[in-house]
Amino acid sequence: MNITNEDNMELMSRYKDNYFDLAIVDPPYSDGNEFFTLEVNLKNKERKHNIKDWNNEKPSKDYFKELFRVSKNQIIWGANYFEGLPPSRGWVFWDKRYEGMHSFSDGELAYTSFHKLLKKFTYRGDVKKTFHPTQKPITLYEWLLINYAKEGDKILDTHLGSGSIAIACHNLKYDLTACELDKEYFDAAIKRINQHKQQLRLW
Repeated sequence: MNITNEDNMELMSRYKDNYFDLAIVDPPYSDGNEFFTLEVNLKNKERKHNIKDWNNEKPSKDYFKELFRVSKNQIIWGANYFEGLPPSRGWVFWDKRYEGMHSFSDGELAYTSFHKLLKKFTYRGDVKKTFHPTQKPITLYEWLLINYAKEGDKILDTHLGSGSIAIACHNLKYDLTACELDKEYFDAAIKRINQHKQQLRLW
């Protein structure tokens, strides 16, 4: 597992074409969209703790060009907000089971490069036990790896965030390369990952 505190473009520039078997990424998708900003703020209030300013600018076209260069396959959260991605029928829908919680979307969409039918994952995590505005459950990433990765695959994540994907890769023994630009979120993710590893050793 190789996790660094750096810009994702710098990380990807060091790797040759198709080096990674699968990229699973969750880039920000706001372009000043007021609804998105409102939802993030409402989530923060629901969690009952403050989340610092967060860079939520959409990634550039160059980012996607690099992502598709270094990875053979891709799973991209929030891709319904991005333009110019190749056609796909193999989308993933995460049903969050947030019915009745007006401050949260009922689900999220992810683009995949796989020629599969749409797949649905249903899971409601505890939104109050999070520290990142787009934190996703470990169980979700384990489900993605089980359904879309093969044994021995090299996995890439360009937006580590809370580190959930790192814990999933550790649990399922996948080789992960990831980066997080924000130092505070990076440190919090590393602490969370190390605590998880320590708990496993105690078992």
